[in-house]
Amino acid sequence: MNVNLTPKPINFKFGEYINKGFELLKKDFGGVFVGFLVTFLMSIIPLCGVLAMGNFYKYLRKLKNNQNPSAGEIFDFKDFMPYFILQLIIIGGVMVLYIPFIIFGGMAAITADANGDASPLFAILMFPYMFVMLFAIYYFLLKGFYIMPLISFKGITDIKTAWSISKVMTKGNLLNIFLFSFVIGILSQIGILACGIGLFLTMPFAYAANYFAFEDAIQQIEYDEITEIGIKEKY
Repeated sequence: MNVNLTPKPINFKFGEYINKGFELLKKDFGGVFVGFLVTFLMSIIPLCGVLAMGNFYKYLRKLKNNQNPSAGEIFDFKDFMPYFILQLIIIGGVMVLYIPFIIFGGMAAITADANGDASPLFAILMFPYMFVMLFAIYYFLLKGFYIMPLISFKGITDIKTAWSISKVMTKGNLLNIFLFSFVIGILSQIGILACGIGLFLTMPFAYAANYFAFEDAIQQIEYDEITEIGIKEKY
């Protein structure tokens, strides 16, 4: 675990992240948009989509701090391995969740009547499992919400460690994170109304808002050694 981190439940500032996302877009829409386009292009490369997103958040941090980053920095493969492993875990998890569908499908074929109609057993088993599967997916996505900034901002390359820290950070905030992601998703999809082209205007906002959620969370768990020394001196 990074010695400069003190994992704790995050004070999730829903509205602040959205407002700051809009402010960053107003401040430098051109920079955010160019970075988004480069991220989109890099995402086309197999197994590089999550890495591109992680690098884009680094780019947005520099942009916010007026450090004049180059969009080419998004094509940085320094963090490739942790993100590659993360994607393999995600793919493996999804495959495991789909195994029951294959089993249920086989059972439906075996128990089908002469007309080829599936047995009611198929529906009885399938629909409850679909809810269980969706719950499992959302649970792990929400609990792992901070894995990406832990990798990109703090250099934590061990996925198990990043997952453990993220679980602590999201404690008591799953509903807030879910609602935040839902609202951001709705706002980012508004661009579809403009024949899809508008997505290139609204999607950058989703990344900007997420960036501020990530940045604030990391700041909340960073261990401030200078402040700690000052507190000790008072006593």
